[in-house]
Amino acid sequence: MWTPRRKIFRLLAGIVACANLSVFDALAQSYPVKPIRMIVGFAAGGSTDTTARMVAQKLSEHLGQPVIVENRVGAGGSIATERVATSPADGYTLLLMPASGAIDAALRSKLPYDLGRDFAPVSLAVIGPYMLVVHPSVPARNVAELVALARSRPGKLNYGSAGVGSTMHLAAELFNLMAKVNTVNVPYKGGSESVVATAGGQVDMSFPTLMTAVPLVSIGKLRALAVTSAKRASLTPSIPTLDESGLTGYDRSGWFGVLAPAGVPKDIIARLNRVIGKAINTPEMKESLTKQGFEPQTNTPEQFAALIRDEIAQTAKLIKLFGVKAE
Repeated sequence: MWTPRRKIFRLLAGIVACANLSVFDALAQSYPVKPIRMIVGFAAGGSTDTTARMVAQKLSEHLGQPVIVENRVGAGGSIATERVATSPADGYTLLLMPASGAIDAALRSKLPYDLGRDFAPVSLAVIGPYMLVVHPSVPARNVAELVALARSRPGKLNYGSAGVGSTMHLAAELFNLMAKVNTVNVPYKGGSESVVATAGGQVDMSFPTLMTAVPLVSIGKLRALAVTSAKRASLTPSIPTLDESGLTGYDRSGWFGVLAPAGVPKDIIARLNRVIGKAINTPEMKESLTKQGFEPQTNTPEQFAALIRDEIAQTAKLIKLFGVKAE
């Protein structure tokens, strides 16, 4: 006696599903019809905020709707990330996430969201190599000499970082691992403080961003030995990579990418991905990013998802090896 009811229920469910698909198709075809919010988890004026505003401006031009940057500061970016994770899956709320977001996913066990479950990656936008720099008093003019020096003085050389678990800290620990040396972390409140300490001789070395390091290198306050990316940086083409300098396979950079809440229709994700690719790779945008020490680099949603997974996995390995714990 229940069979007719089941058939009716299934028929109604099918009609609802088809209706929803039609709605999603219509949304994707007309998208966007109103302003888009790009959420940033850090204060105005920082590198994440600056990058978001550059990307948002270009997206606005290509999409024909304002893309408004909204700063939701706190908890190392996790407040902003949670806000996007719980937003409607309609493509009108996006997250500009730095690499530290993936580090947090490996470092913190009780985040109120899951990067793999609660988000739809859209595209990588830019990468930002770090630069291995030493104080001029350190008797090493290249990476090979620094490695030899560190091996001759185990535990004696130190490096400044932006805190335990920061991107700078993990770049240095990967250097330790691959070079088979033991340099000691001296954590500061931020990247600027750590590079100033290196320039002042309070620490021997550090891994600052190019934007922070280059002005101090140019006036002789720091000596640049290598960049951390797989390829040389456009801003400093004469500086070799760590990979070129003997640490084969070394590749660790900061990056920024765009994510949407899970469930956003694939057509909208594909539209956003195409537009980001066009916006980031314009000559004007490339020039602006290069001046900031960044490299424009976009990819597919699938490739960006794989990059996030790889970043989490590599970070988890470093955390396990060195016993890193969240501050």
